[in-house]
Amino acid sequence: MESSFISLLWIAICAVAAPLLAGLVPRRLVPEVVILLVAGVIIGPFGMGLATTDDAIGLLRELGLGMLFLLAGYEIELSELTGRAGRRALVTWAICLGTALALVFLVSLTGALHAEVALAIALCSTALGTLLPILKDGGLLTSPVGKSVMNHGAYGELGPVIAMAVLLGTGGPAEALVAVIMFALLAAAITLPWRRIRRETSKMMSLIRAGSETTGQTTVRLTVLLLVALCVLAEVFDLDVVLGAFAAGFILRRALPSGDEQLEHKLNGLAFGLLIPVFFVTSGMAIDPAAVAAQPLTLVLFVLMIMLVRGLPVFLSSKLERDPTTRQQIFDTRDSARIGLFAATGLPIIVAVTSTAVSAGQMSPANASVLVAGGAITVLTMPLAATLLAGHNKDRLDPPTSEVSPSRPV
Repeated sequence: MESSFISLLWIAICAVAAPLLAGLVPRRLVPEVVILLVAGVIIGPFGMGLATTDDAIGLLRELGLGMLFLLAGYEIELSELTGRAGRRALVTWAICLGTALALVFLVSLTGALHAEVALAIALCSTALGTLLPILKDGGLLTSPVGKSVMNHGAYGELGPVIAMAVLLGTGGPAEALVAVIMFALLAAAITLPWRRIRRETSKMMSLIRAGSETTGQTTVRLTVLLLVALCVLAEVFDLDVVLGAFAAGFILRRALPSGDEQLEHKLNGLAFGLLIPVFFVTSGMAIDPAAVAAQPLTLVLFVLMIMLVRGLPVFLSSKLERDPTTRQQIFDTRDSARIGLFAATGLPIIVAVTSTAVSAGQMSPANASVLVAGGAITVLTMPLAATLLAGHNKDRLDPPTSEVSPSRPV
């Protein structure tokens, strides 16, 4: 227990230092999550050895990952996913997955890599949870570019999670697909009681609202219960907890279709104040700098493959998108490039898929370190390039972070 507190102390120091250091960079061009990752490398077992990921820290890490995906799922509007732009994003992601599978199959013929399916899934992911604070800081969430990134990002997280469950599950693909369907049905059933609870005259809703501003904090506790319950349900079906966390976010949005400013403030404090920094710092602690330095070509190749497999199709999809009424082009080349760069930003899914592959003995820890480092590079470079392409922020519709309306998660 003592070592857990020592590790948590160093993680907390990194969590406090990261936003301060990020604030020193002009225009906040270096995302805070990158600093958290680098700090994790420094204090981790492959660095100075000041902190380790034991069972206690590992639990906080899993909760941080869960909160990251819950907030990402909460941010997604179902109508956007099922609308015209959402369907286009889904087709684009399917093309990305097909391209990734074909590319890694060709590379595998040379004997240069293994765990082809895991690598393909990692290549076509988008770190929507990681992009949320970046888009928020840039005031892009309500802009056309931001909405497009949200659509592509939603499928860039949900698609790989389902692909992991179906293609990397302990059973066969057919058995895993049945498990995903059963999980989805049970998760959907959880939303049914809210139709009655949400009624203004509901006694239960009155009790929940009354307790939300007391030490009972009923709304926060219900959200945590929802998150943990969906993660447990995912584990029951032998699925990744990320799927459960993402589903919890969808359910929370369905329960609060108009949002809840006070609840979102509290969730932001819990998530970004403690749990999510723990996840990113511990992700950095898992990176072996020596293994990364020993395979620089592999690292560069992986980043280039992400740009080719994920960034290029999203760029082309955005470039070809037309207004259904006027048939005018919606995005110019620069904005399409920005959307493609944002979509090529990956990390949480890469961490999750490499962890699964290592646990299954399909990938070595050294190769996993290289892929996670590649994901960290995309978090640093892709949003940075997209921000620099923004010019004079012509599409900035949200106010700066310090003045932002808290109706959405930061």
